[in-house]
Amino acid sequence: MAKRIALVEDEKAIRDNYATSLRKQGYEVITYSSKPEALKGFETRLPDLAILDVGLQDEPEGGFELCRYLRAQSTTLPIIFLTALDSEFDTISGLRLGADDYLTKDISLAQVLVRISTLFRRVDAMKATEAFEEELIEVSKLKLDINRFVASWSEQPLDITLTEFWILHALVKRPGHVKNRDQLMEAAKAVVDDSTVTSHIKRLRKKFVALDETFDRIETVYGMGYRWKA
Repeated sequence: MAKRIALVEDEKAIRDNYATSLRKQGYEVITYSSKPEALKGFETRLPDLAILDVGLQDEPEGGFELCRYLRAQSTTLPIIFLTALDSEFDTISGLRLGADDYLTKDISLAQVLVRISTLFRRVDAMKATEAFEEELIEVSKLKLDINRFVASWSEQPLDITLTEFWILHALVKRPGHVKNRDQLMEAAKAVVDDSTVTSHIKRLRKKFVALDETFDRIETVYGMGYRWKA
């Protein structure tokens, strides 16, 4: 069965161009031009992946609101922002809301297709792990449940996305060992750039600090990458 992609874009020419290209790759594509139209569609059926613009018609943050809605409905649904907004603030805002990737419209179509296929492979791999016995990683106050993709710190639930989960998993598997950005991208099962990895790390730290203001386990090793302090 073809994967169902929801494309929310208010500019018709861009919307039609991406929809045509995605359909040529074998995806089922449902398009929406506004937030209300998309919400109505999502209430009927969630897609397998969503591609969102940020500004939608007269709603400058309509895409952010859609992301918030989708993430509340599913913690595993892949969400990609594809937008003209390229500031670090907008990127961090999108990732903070739970998006798995944030792309600007100057990216090539080939790159977009790679990001999409990579996210789908990640979801398929995640589903495959459900057949295995439960695996629980415990490091200090951190617990990672590999089967259910949930994390906790000091017995408190840690609200993280799948991308953040895999980055964290890569760090804690070998405490004290430095992981560079390429290794973290591979671990996250997503094709993201250096700045996006940095944004995910920043968000992870903030989520830990929200539970424990003394948290300092994720260490930046300048010029090399990141590590979980042993």
